[in-house]
Amino acid sequence: MEKIVVRIPSDLARDLVREAEKLRLTKSEVVRRRLSARSGNDSSVPKGFDLIADLVGSVKNLPEDLSQKRKKYLTDTGYGR
Repeated sequence: MEKIVVRIPSDLARDLVREAEKLRLTKSEVVRRRLSARSGNDSSVPKGFDLIADLVGSVKNLPEDLSQKRKKYLTDTGYGR
């Protein structure tokens, strides 16, 4: 692994320390994860559907075709009046 030295503002350093302590990781690991997430190469960071997968199907009593007929549904229910 390559080694680099980066100088960062104090407030960013405090955020980094807090996050490292919260996740029980080293500051270096937090920085690596953030950099990997920014570049799109980190498979440990959930993406797209994975972020909302637990919500899919969790709302009851909605029409099955809500995504296709959302304007009609909103008009029928009086939403926004």
